[in-house]
Amino acid sequence: MNVRRSSGRWMLTVNVFVTSLSGERLWDVAKPLPQQVHIAVNINVLGLEGKTETMIEAPFVFAVNFIPSIAQINIRGRAQVNGEGEEIRKMLSESKEQKPPPLPIVQAVSNASMAEAILLSKTLNIPPPLPPLPSQPQPAKASDSRYTT
Repeated sequence: MNVRRSSGRWMLTVNVFVTSLSGERLWDVAKPLPQQVHIAVNINVLGLEGKTETMIEAPFVFAVNFIPSIAQINIRGRAQVNGEGEEIRKMLSESKEQKPPPLPIVQAVSNASMAEAILLSKTLNIPPPLPPLPSQPQPAKASDSRYTT
């Protein structure tokens, strides 16, 4: 994921590396899945580690839990962030102040991990961790009007 500065130069580059994938179906394959399933997705960026003047790494854990307990998915990895020295120093400083991780890191981790979680859910034959589609309002049935002259 790349974030551009208004002048057109690249400001940040975030690369996500998955180091561990784990998926387990807990529901018997012979039993039909429940009609209602609550899916909880949790993303934890475990801090920022300065590697060079222009690069930091952020280890993360992405977890998907289902209620009732039909399955669980866990993904671990590292987000590598490259950018200008000033921006990197600002991120490290904010991390030390216990501020939330920068949005570009969270978005990159979320996108990459969600793609992996969807693939794992397909393999395990469980619902994917996607938000439900909003219900479409039914169009009003046209009345059977007749005009006479």
